[in-house]
Amino acid sequence: MTGAVLKVLIADDEPPARERLTRLVDGLDGWTVCASCATGFEALELVRRHAPDVALLDIRMPGMNGIEAARHMSALDAAPAVVFTTAYDEYALEAFDSRAVGYLLKPVRRERLVEALRHAARLAAPLLRRLAGGDGFAQRQHVAVRVRDDLKLIPVEDIRFFRAEQKYVTMSHRHGEDLLEESLRNLEDEFAGAFVRTHRSLLVALAHIEALERLADGSYGVRLRKTGERLPVSRRQLAALKARVGAGR
Repeated sequence: MTGAVLKVLIADDEPPARERLTRLVDGLDGWTVCASCATGFEALELVRRHAPDVALLDIRMPGMNGIEAARHMSALDAAPAVVFTTAYDEYALEAFDSRAVGYLLKPVRRERLVEALRHAARLAAPLLRRLAGGDGFAQRQHVAVRVRDDLKLIPVEDIRFFRAEQKYVTMSHRHGEDLLEESLRNLEDEFAGAFVRTHRSLLVALAHIEALERLADGSYGVRLRKTGERLPVSRRQLAALKARVGAGR
């Protein structure tokens, strides 16, 4: 391979695996390891700092796995192409095949690494951005928010509700509010187990609902824990909401 040297980020919580991949990549003409780390959180920071062309991400890492890290990377302007590394067998990876740029089974063989890197270099960021849709992937543990040229990660457990407002969705959480460029429908599909639709424009976290209340005018609303904030409930959503929350006093 000739021309510019392409940069690779390696993220794996097992030091021997990181060291082996580093040796393999640095031994290839035209490729270099720009950084390595042990967690998905570190991988996101290193992507912003080093702008690698390709990220080799272990699927199983503590705190944030490789799949979630890849999805957050896809929100960056200079998103790298991602190749997952894993000890899973091929059948366990069927769910990932349609979305991942590629994957490598451990222990990684040199010839497979070369093939995966070449493939990733051709596809680069455009294909990775398809990951943002979330189809076929596990539910995120964090929601990424763009803040100028940076990413802010909000733990899902800290999110009180999502409210659709024109082209954007406002996310209310423990530390304030942020705007998302995601649809309420996609958020509802992904977080259906933890959030409930109370209104056509509102998706509320079940864990943050203190009570479903009937108001003086006959309408209903939900009261949030700690803040005491009340959010409207539409007649269309009332029956489903009662089934999941129950009516307060």
